[in-house]
Amino acid sequence: MRHMADENVDRQIVERLRQDGHEVWYVAEMDPGVSDQEVLTFANNEQAVLLTADKDFGELVYRQELVNPGVILLRLAGLSPDVKAELV
Repeated sequence: MRHMADENVDRQIVERLRQDGHEVWYVAEMDPGVSDQEVLTFANNEQAVLLTADKDFGELVYRQELVNPGVILLRLAGLSPDVKAELV
């Protein structure tokens, strides 16, 4: 499965998904600081599920009706990055 990880996603989550055989693009490695609109456009073009901790993507996808294969909102505050990676 293809994933696009927003830059606010812990690196451990990205690394774990890659170890498990998933194709993951990571904004922090590509173009940190890029706009949410650009992240969503890239995810759409690659047919990638977007992983993010940013609720603003709900506005872009649902209210503005921009197409996306899916958005997974990660709300795992208070957990260590390693525990988050295991859960995801």
